Amino acid sequence: MYRYDQYDQAMVDARVAEFRDQVARRLAGKMNDDQFKPLRLKNGLYLQLHAYMLRIAIPYGTLNSGQMRTLAHIARRYDKGYGHFTTRQNIQFNWIKLAEAPDILADLARVEMHAIQTSGESIRNISADPYAGAAADEICDPRPWAELLRQATSFHPEFSYLPRKFKIAVIAAEVDRAALRWHDCALRIVTNAAGEQGFEVYAGGGMGRTPMIAFKIRDFLPAGQIFSYLQAILRVWNLHARRDNIHKQRMKILVHTLGEDAFRTEVEAAFTHILTLGSDFPAAEYDRIAAHFTPPPFDADAPDDMDLSDPDFARWVARQVVAHKMPGYAIVNISLKPVGGIPGDVSADQMDAIADIAQKYSFDDLRSAYTQNLVLPHVRKADLFAVWQALKAINLVDTNRDQITDIIACPGLDYCSLANARSIPLAQKIAQRFADPAVGDDIGDLNIKISGCINACGHHHAGHIGILGVDRKGIENYQLLLGGSGAEDISAAKITGPGFDEDGVVDALERAVNAYRAQRTPGERFIDTYRRVGMDGFKEAIYG
Repeated sequence: MYRYDQYDQAMVDARVAEFRDQVARRLAGKMNDDQFKPLRLKNGLYLQLHAYMLRIAIPYGTLNSGQMRTLAHIARRYDKGYGHFTTRQNIQFNWIKLAEAPDILADLARVEMHAIQTSGESIRNISADPYAGAAADEICDPRPWAELLRQATSFHPEFSYLPRKFKIAVIAAEVDRAALRWHDCALRIVTNAAGEQGFEVYAGGGMGRTPMIAFKIRDFLPAGQIFSYLQAILRVWNLHARRDNIHKQRMKILVHTLGEDAFRTEVEAAFTHILTLGSDFPAAEYDRIAAHFTPPPFDADAPDDMDLSDPDFARWVARQVVAHKMPGYAIVNISLKPVGGIPGDVSADQMDAIADIAQKYSFDDLRSAYTQNLVLPHVRKADLFAVWQALKAINLVDTNRDQITDIIACPGLDYCSLANARSIPLAQKIAQRFADPAVGDDIGDLNIKISGCINACGHHHAGHIGILGVDRKGIENYQLLLGGSGAEDISAAKITGPGFDEDGVVDALERAVNAYRAQRTPGERFIDTYRRVGMDGFKEAIYG
């Protein structure tokens, strides 16, 4: 993983000192909240319903054990003993005292972490495939490119005061494990006919009030020109953005207003001009960064088989373990979705234990995924049983990856001042309704995603089944959506009809699942059945 040099460390340390002074002035009454708000947001600090929330950046989802132990320390010392992993591969702490926020940032700086780019109108934490550097199907490790773009855009004046937040994802495989086209700008590493690596470029995606799927605006961009092309995209957006209307400020609105062809034409013109300025990074800078992402020292003689005689272990391997690019190794998915638990939440003790497991069995490498789960990317198959036992000791061996209880959910009205309805209790009720593993196996792959408001932090537009919490005359109400996907078969979910109360939407969801089970063909997923029979094939079952 990338390690700070003296310049990185100096910048982060300076930001900590600056924010410490800003907090002191706010607490002394020398600034009011309106003056302080943009300063705290630049440091990932939100004021929510009950306390401040701090969102910490995990660039492209990569952590080491020391960083995870620091997060455990923060959970114990400054919060209520747990943290919440988010759909942007970050982690949030929901019970922060303002006076202690600078101390948290200082603790983070000591392990090369920060909260920059996690809030405000800037380029947010750049996300990537959580299997990066390990996946059997990737062209290359996409993280050096994500890190290069992170460094190039952090503190860049043109990218620091954008019309609205701007989200980037980078992957290097056909299989999409990062919800690529739901981003403002999405980059897929590809090879052309000459065998050269470059990027497919997409622009204009996003969720929220107006969900839109990104257009492909370039089939192939030479890799060395990516920063110039990103500048061109942002320059066109900055030039035309509706800064006068908060509901029309996201880049997706501009792309879809201008249209795919017109937006592409303007970007290409800006790109041609920017190329003449020679502002892209030198190849040596990519090489410097890429050197931090060399593969770990794999054992070429690692055995490629394992003892699966324990049925519980065999089930866990079948559901939570996927192929690695190296023989004798595997990628382990850690579910943070125990039945009855809060999706994405991890206790301090669990964080410490996961750090130990990653250090001992995964070359000190750990990933967060946008699904609010964790990944151990490099585990010897011979060590899988020991890893399973260690995870079992901390109650993290649920075998529900991509199943109905692997629910994505935002914090909702339990924490968030923007929410209209609670997400967490609803996710818990659904998981308990479908808690039987045999039922989950029979249903198969089914992604449920829940948002407590229209801002869509729970990705409800991208759920095979999505649920959106709304305010109906002061009462929490839930809209049920069907047909979304955040994978390579991307689609936007559609509202089924009138909403439900909390218990009613759980019943309606069960009726939708039963309609799928009654209509499916052998091997057909929920999303496939929905696409075949359409909304009408489900509406009668849902509403009766």
